[in-house]
Amino acid sequence: MLKDRSRLQQERQQIRRRRRQSAWITFDGEATDRECWVADVSQGGAKITGVAAEVGSQFDITLVPHAPKRRCEVVWRHGRTLGIKFLG
Repeated sequence: MLKDRSRLQQERQQIRRRRRQSAWITFDGEATDRECWVADVSQGGAKITGVAAEVGSQFDITLVPHAPKRRCEVVWRHGRTLGIKFLG
């Protein structure tokens, strides 16, 4: 457990930029994007809010309209707020 905690602390050292912008998530097998909000973002991940409760552990997110989708994984959850890390 201590090893995981130090890894998270290292990842948290990345510069986070506060945002209040729309983003769009796509769940596996769905053709429709659902809107959410980006609270902050870093090179390795983001905090997003306004997410539907049924979000799985991985999904695609688009941070800018018409940009390519990025695969991400949920690192933590607190109600409708998620901490995500970008994969690949």
